[in-house]
Order: sequence, then structure tokens, then C-alpha cells
Amino acid sequence: MRLTTKSKYGTRLLLDIAINDEKGWVNTTDIARRQNISQKYLEKLITGLRRSGLVTSKRGPLGGHKLAKSPFEITVGDVVRILEAGDTSSKCSDCDTGCDECSQLDECLIQFVWVEAHNVLMKSLDSYRLGDLIKHRHP
Repeated sequence: MRLTTKSKYGTRLLLDIAINDEKGWVNTTDIARRQNISQKYLEKLITGLRRSGLVTSKRGPLGGHKLAKSPFEITVGDVVRILEAGDTSSKCSDCDTGCDECSQLDECLIQFVWVEAHNVLMKSLDSYRLGDLIKHRHP
């Protein structure tokens, strides 16, 4: 199980928006500078986060991005599910009885381990809300 930079950068992106929200709409140029992430990459992440309903955006010179929900309603698990779209687990954890990925499904003795590991990971990530992370950050 490997989380990609999409999850890492997406979480940093949302935290940056939440932290800077009081200034109004937060633009990707400023986020890119503060987070040392390519603006182009941030814009790709924003697209997925906007489609999922976590971010709202406004175009124009005074535009930018805001969280569509309270940071206390968004978990790191939410971000991972949206940006990784199933890539956080072994293919085995996604398979049920109709999986065509594996020729050993009927005899598989370990699939339940991958499913359980994936569930534990997601449960852990769901326990971290962005608002709590911000609240406990060092000044």
C-alpha cells in the first residue's frame, strides 16, 4: 500500500486553503509558493477536489479557492479516496467474487489480509480531520 504525492500534496493544498481562508479566496499561485508545489500540479488536484465537493472556486483576478465544507468535516481519508481513486490498496482488496485481476481468486488464502490492511489504513486516515490538524499545528 502506497499513497502517492496526490494524497500528500492534496492534503497540504486543502490545509493551506483552510489556514489562509480568512484572507478571502486563496489562489494557486500563492499556495504553490507556500507549499513548494508546481502550480500546474495543484490545478490538477483542485479539479478533482472541486468535482468531489470539497473545494469551491471563483475565477477572475480576485478569485481563487475556498473549502466547500468546514475543515472539521474533511478527513485525510476523504482526500485519499478522492485523489487516489482506489490506488491505495492492493487490487486484491478491491476484488470480490467477480474479480478478473487474479487467476487464484477461488484458492486465495490471503485476500482477506489485503482487504483488512486497506480497511485499517482508511480507518486511521479517517480519524484525522483537517480542522484538528490545523488546531494542533505549531505557530
